[in-house]
Amino acid sequence: MADKNDFGPDDVRLMQGLAQQVTALRPELVNIEATVGELAWIWGKDNADLGHTWRRRLWYADGALVGWGWVYLPYRVARSDGQFLEVRNANLAWQVHPEHPQVLDDILDWYDTEAGTADRHVAARAADDNAIGRLAAHGYVHDAEAASDTGLWCQFNARDLADVPDPVLPAGFRFLTADEITPEAAAQAHRDAWHPSSFTDHGMADVSRMWPYRPDLHVLVAAPDRTLVATTITWLDEQNGTAEFEPVGTHQGYRRQGLNTALLYFGMRQARAAGATRMLVACLGAPAYPAARHLYEGVGFREFTRDVPHLRRA
Repeated sequence: MADKNDFGPDDVRLMQGLAQQVTALRPELVNIEATVGELAWIWGKDNADLGHTWRRRLWYADGALVGWGWVYLPYRVARSDGQFLEVRNANLAWQVHPEHPQVLDDILDWYDTEAGTADRHVAARAADDNAIGRLAAHGYVHDAEAASDTGLWCQFNARDLADVPDPVLPAGFRFLTADEITPEAAAQAHRDAWHPSSFTDHGMADVSRMWPYRPDLHVLVAAPDRTLVATTITWLDEQNGTAEFEPVGTHQGYRRQGLNTALLYFGMRQARAAGATRMLVACLGAPAYPAARHLYEGVGFREFTRDVPHLRRA
């Protein structure tokens, strides 16, 4: 077991390595917040501002990483609209190797010590009966509210890349990649798509330093007036031949013009050219939030795993 105050990108790389192993062995058990792309994105964009509210620990067996836990303690952060986002609950991201499911028991015990007086939230995959049983043994119950038709649970989607249609943009719009723009412009494109957002210029700079970020796989759409109006980062896992979109967004003033559909097809073609054979993307799965799910279904994605939210009151 390792718990280091200097936990940094090298440790995230180890966690991504475990994600690659689970993807190869049991992809339906990959936690949605524990993928190669999600780990790089969250660490890069938030570590500078929220890292002091995180707690992380790694578990080893015979010198190999077999599990990890990442606790998000309650926090408050400024947004681009001048308001603040405040989260009062604790949340646990985690992953264990399929051959070491018992490590989750240690992770949950550690989570209890770190969460303090906050309510504890954690999710398992729907196919992970072992993890769901261990959560129950530790006093967690199915979070009916979070798992409801209006809850903020996620599903993970996939499609193969054998057949990707030509991307079509409206007249005057064009594709470009992040190596054609400044990091500040890329950060602004994200804020415009996700307003109100807490994403910063230094967060974008840190994202660009995370493995396996590639500027040629960070693709955007520019409007005729050169405004960046759609953006997504593609994270390539060469070992498994997979690539993941995270995040995906369109400027709020340019929606319903087919920009995201064109961007996704363009990104898939870029990923295929880089060696990927399978594409992944996560989204909210509840019926109350159909927009992203319908977008991804419209370009060929299908669900292959989903969250089962659990809760333990403080």
